[in-house]
Amino acid sequence: MCGRFTLIAEPDKVKQVFKISDISNCQWEARYNIAPTQNIATVLYDSESKKRECRERSWGLIPSWSKDSKMGARTINARAETLAEKPSFRSAFKRRRCLIIADGFYEWKKVETKKQPYYFQLKDKQPFAFAGLWEEWQSTEDEKITSCTIVTTEANELLQQIHHRMPVILQQSDYETWLDPQQQNTELLQKLLRPFEAEKMTMTAVSTKVNSPHHTSAECITPKREKS
Repeated sequence: MCGRFTLIAEPDKVKQVFKISDISNCQWEARYNIAPTQNIATVLYDSESKKRECRERSWGLIPSWSKDSKMGARTINARAETLAEKPSFRSAFKRRRCLIIADGFYEWKKVETKKQPYYFQLKDKQPFAFAGLWEEWQSTEDEKITSCTIVTTEANELLQQIHHRMPVILQQSDYETWLDPQQQNTELLQKLLRPFEAEKMTMTAVSTKVNSPHHTSAECITPKREKS
């Protein structure tokens, strides 16, 4: 699964990697401990402007048919293997896909009675995209929420040491296909949802500060001190 991640990259680097000209719709302060239900930066393709656009969405997908917004807290992740059949995700999988911008994420390993966090990045420290789905939900009082979920898959060799699942990190060459709302071949899309190459990633044991979503400083990614 993926329950916390970071977005520390400079805005100009995000523009370059994701080929977006305008990112003013998203906030860009360094975020070291992004947690579920918070607004996060996503990218989608706008059919009218023919451009990729940056939009903030609430993390935790709320299907359009949901009776209330509380469901979002339970749908922060979506299993790649069942997207085409799960009622919560199958419509978005066909028509409402997005990129979720990140540059690192956390997973936890139980060590005796405690949980030790590990921080995962690409070796080149570049921002990357989680495969995401999005929805728009409207309440009976006309409250509107646009929300999203992070797609997960089986863990690669690096992640397997810590957890059996990992978020889908898309290859840059697959961004266009994933974002294309006209592309509804679910078999083709499913092939993009594979584990990222372990040899291109790093893993670091970090401070337990990140265990609380109230801690949002750079201390969250401080490497764990080894006992002497």
